[in-house]
Amino acid sequence: MNALATEEEIQTATVGMGQIVAARKPARLSSVLGSCVGVAIYHPRLGVGGLAHVVLPHANGRSDNPGKFADTAVPALIQELSKLGVPLAGLVAKIAGGACMFQMRGPLQIGDANIEAVRQALAKANIRLAAQHVGGTAGRRIVFDCADGTLRVEIAGRHVETV
Repeated sequence: MNALATEEEIQTATVGMGQIVAARKPARLSSVLGSCVGVAIYHPRLGVGGLAHVVLPHANGRSDNPGKFADTAVPALIQELSKLGVPLAGLVAKIAGGACMFQMRGPLQIGDANIEAVRQALAKANIRLAAQHVGGTAGRRIVFDCADGTLRVEIAGRHVETV
C-alpha cells in the first residue's frame, strides 16, 4: 500500500552556492539567491529533478566546480539527472534569481549576465524554459518540489509566488 508523505516527512535539501543536487519525489530542494540564478530541471512524468545554484555566467575553461557557472552547471545537472535514469527527452526548466543587488545600473550587472547565460545554456541543451522569476532588486528564497515541478519563490518582505 502506498502512503502519502506528510509535510514533516518530506525531505528538503539546501543547495548552496555552486552546488548541484538531484533528487526523486517527494524531495524538495531549497536555495537562497541574490544575483545568483537557481536552475531547476525536472522530468514531469518521472518526478525526478534537480537544482543548480549558479554564481557566475561563464567558467572560461575552469572545471573545478561546474555548478558555479551557468555554461557548465546546466550540462552537469543534466548528467546528474541521467545518473538517476532520467532521459533528456521531456526535461523542463524553471529559473529564478538574477537580482541587481546593489541598486546601481551599469555594464557589470552579474544578475543580468547570469540570467542570459542560463537561458543560453538551456537553449543549447534543447531544454524548454517553462517559467521564470528573475531580475528585480531583491533576493529570493526558492523551494523546488520534485514531486510536481513547482517552484515556490519568496521575496523578503513580499508575497510568495509559485511558478
